[in-house]
Amino acid sequence: MTGDPKGQQPHGGAPPAAGVGGPAQVTPEEFRAVQGSAEFAGLRSSFRAFAFPMTAAFLVWYLAYVLLSTYAEGFMSTPVVGNLNLGLLVGLGQFLSTFLITWAYVRHANRSLDPVASRLRAELEGDA
Repeated sequence: MTGDPKGQQPHGGAPPAAGVGGPAQVTPEEFRAVQGSAEFAGLRSSFRAFAFPMTAAFLVWYLAYVLLSTYAEGFMSTPVVGNLNLGLLVGLGQFLSTFLITWAYVRHANRSLDPVASRLRAELEGDA
C-alpha cells in the first residue's frame, strides 16, 4: 500500500495542462458544433452503413447455424470427407466469417472513417 490520497494521479503527477503534452480544452459548444456538421454526419452515416447491415447479416448467419444444428441434425451430419461433416464445416465457417468481418471493418475504418475522424479531431483541438 502506498498511502496515496484519493484522487491523486499515479506516481504523484498532475494532469497535463492544455498545450503542454495534452489536448486543448474544448468547450461543449465546440463539440456540439462539430456534431452538427455535415462532415460528422457523413462520418456517422459511413459507420452505420457498414456496421448495421454487417451486424444483421452475421446475426442471421449465426442464428441459421444454431437452428440448423438444433432442427436439421440429418443435414448437419451429412459426411463430407471422412469424419468431417457439414455441421463442422459450417461451424468453422462461423470463425472464418468473424475474421473476415473484422478484416473488412478494419479496412473500411482505415479508408473511410479514420481520415475524417482525425481531421475533425485536429480541427477541434486546434491542430489543423
